[in-house]
Amino acid sequence: MSNWKNRCEQLLYAGKTELEEALAMAQSSSWKNFGKRIRFYAPSFMHYKTGYFHSAPATFPSISITGQFCALKCKHCSGKVLNTMLPAVTPEQLFNLCIQLKRKGAIGCLISGGCLPNGSVPLEQFTDAIAKIKQDLGLTVVVHTGVIRLSLAKKLKDAGVDAALIDIIGSNETIKEIYQLNVKVQDFDTSLKALHESEIPYVPHVLVGLHYGKLKGEFKALQMISKYPPSAVIIIALMPIPGTPMKNASPPTSTDIAKVLAMTKLMMPSTPLVLGCMRPKGKTKEEIDILAVEAGVNAIAFPAEKAIELAESLGLEITFSSMCCSQIYEDIWRNL
Repeated sequence: MSNWKNRCEQLLYAGKTELEEALAMAQSSSWKNFGKRIRFYAPSFMHYKTGYFHSAPATFPSISITGQFCALKCKHCSGKVLNTMLPAVTPEQLFNLCIQLKRKGAIGCLISGGCLPNGSVPLEQFTDAIAKIKQDLGLTVVVHTGVIRLSLAKKLKDAGVDAALIDIIGSNETIKEIYQLNVKVQDFDTSLKALHESEIPYVPHVLVGLHYGKLKGEFKALQMISKYPPSAVIIIALMPIPGTPMKNASPPTSTDIAKVLAMTKLMMPSTPLVLGCMRPKGKTKEEIDILAVEAGVNAIAFPAEKAIELAESLGLEITFSSMCCSQIYEDIWRNL
């Protein structure tokens, strides 16, 4: 098993014993590179309360610059996620909203929105407003870009954006079938290159099981990401949403998610790894979160209490934050 790092794709087909060995190797690698510590995040866009920590109501909200509009209507989302965000569809509305949010106690925000037909989020006209938010209000600003060109990536960098988030898909079939988008895997590779060359902190996301709950393209996505060293990598997983064409799809198993977590840590051992906020709920969530701790992830968003207990039993140094989990790269390097 010592050569798993060079055979990560085979983890997709690993049995229980092989997966356990890979998880142990990933954990050991993580502790070697980052120490025995883990950070838990609970930003305000989702209610969270355990015996350990609870989210604040207005600390880190999410904003949609397109309101409820999305040209793609991907099968797994259909724009439903936009309904959970605060709308601000002009630069003036965005700045004024951020003033109000800061008055209510916000320390930052996620600026996102629906996609245009080419897979991009229309951030171009908002870069001056974002710069003003950074300069005048001092908020932490994280943006979700979609497919992006170098010119926009540079403008976001100049505006002072704290992190750019992008979902990376490694299967042309999934892009066409689920996203209903007329781009190719290469366009996501080009987007990664643009973010890397702009020198903006960027945190790619890989959504496990996007293709109707099955693994398809996740390894390719990680291969692309590893070519352009990111600030951190976030692994999320399909969570069927009511009212979407994939409402009855089976989510990926906790084992499949663990395989991708271990694969990511072994492929990019010096990159902070996060289990992000989107993943199946209930008993499966608890299983995923426990496996994530066993995989040596550096952070978990909205962790199950059992995972926190496991981290304690392993002697990990534990901290909690109300920020977006993409900020792990700032938090982790500050404490090393």
